[in-house]
Amino acid sequence: MHFYGILAGAATFLIIGISHPLVIKAEYYFGRISWLGFFLAGLVFVIASVLTIDNTLSTIWGACAFSLFWGVKEVFDQEKRIIKGWFPENPKRADYYAAKRKKYYEKNGK
Repeated sequence: MHFYGILAGAATFLIIGISHPLVIKAEYYFGRISWLGFFLAGLVFVIASVLTIDNTLSTIWGACAFSLFWGVKEVFDQEKRIIKGWFPENPKRADYYAAKRKKYYEKNGK
């Protein structure tokens, strides 16, 4: 029996599970600029996936890469969730969020 698919699936599940809290923390501590870190890390994992000989490990690196690329989008979405009040904002950037919130409510008529 081959368990490589199960291993890759379990690893992907864990990677996705780790990625969401990572996005939340990255946006909280570093702001929207953290998208760049997710993008660059994703590129590193793409390169690792291409250069890895083992198919299972290559698959896991690829899943990690594209989870990080999805994290780029999620950083911007996380900022919107913070502006809507769904997640706590970093008090050190309260002025930034206040300006974004004002702009958001002016645009959406609330």
